[in-house]
Amino acid sequence: MEFIIGKDGAGAPGASAGVGAATAPAGDLIKESSMNAFMADVIEASKSALILVDFWATWCGPCKQLGPALEKVVRQMNGAVRLVKIDVDKNQPLAQQLGIQSVPTVYAFKNGQPVDAFAGALPESQIKDFITRLLGDTAPVDQLAQALAVAEEMLTQGDAAGAAQIFAQILAHDPESAEALAGLVRTEIKAGQLEQAQRFLDQAPAKLQTHAAILAARAALDLARQLEKTGSTADLRRKLAENPQDHQIRFDLALAYFASDEREAAVDELLEIIKRDRKWNDEAARKQLVTFFDAFGQTDPLTIESRRKLSAILFS
Repeated sequence: MEFIIGKDGAGAPGASAGVGAATAPAGDLIKESSMNAFMADVIEASKSALILVDFWATWCGPCKQLGPALEKVVRQMNGAVRLVKIDVDKNQPLAQQLGIQSVPTVYAFKNGQPVDAFAGALPESQIKDFITRLLGDTAPVDQLAQALAVAEEMLTQGDAAGAAQIFAQILAHDPESAEALAGLVRTEIKAGQLEQAQRFLDQAPAKLQTHAAILAARAALDLARQLEKTGSTADLRRKLAENPQDHQIRFDLALAYFASDEREAAVDELLEIIKRDRKWNDEAARKQLVTFFDAFGQTDPLTIESRRKLSAILFS
């Protein structure tokens, strides 16, 4: 399957071009404005597009965080929304007229009227949600998210090479996509290229190092390195049947189950060790279980259910 990402976004499977032709010029999407130009730049302009007005100040730390995130999301919306930036220090009467009490504050205008607002430095995901809700049925398809979903499905189906190509294209468009970088790491793990996976993680920007997707990919890489030392599940099950009290065999079996994507079985073996001897090998089973949770993701249903079971064991 071919998935082309154009200059301004991800295409659909089999597409031969991006969405640039439908995108307004960057100068029309984001502009600095003033009290004198407010009527034209915001009130009149909002009759044909959703206008976000970012009230900011040069001395405002959170403004410096929100501004780039706002601009990035606006550029991804294919012209459906525009951003107007107002420096409150240079336009105090306008800020007072609109009741701006703190910065950053963002107002949304449609059809010549303010329709919603938020204050503070929201993350990109919440900015997207804010805009999408206001656009309703006219909201453009989030093509990068669509591309990520296709790549994840390909990886699940075993097409690591195809998934890697899409993840790489997404990163070319958005170098700060933690999800795409983490996906690329997981494709290398699937291919057994652990050193390359490590290089990708090492090259991740500092701001992404604590992102949940990167932490999960790092945990998956740590597990992959451990799994190189374990045997097959069949051999380990046979050994465990002969030595049911051998916690090391059971521990290795949990890793082998994880390697074969038998996640629940992997968790169950670690929980069994904790039931029998929670302090074994300096609480190795509990620590490994936490690593599994990191690899699964903290919101994964198996993580949530397994944490409940772990708590029941530890506090019984």
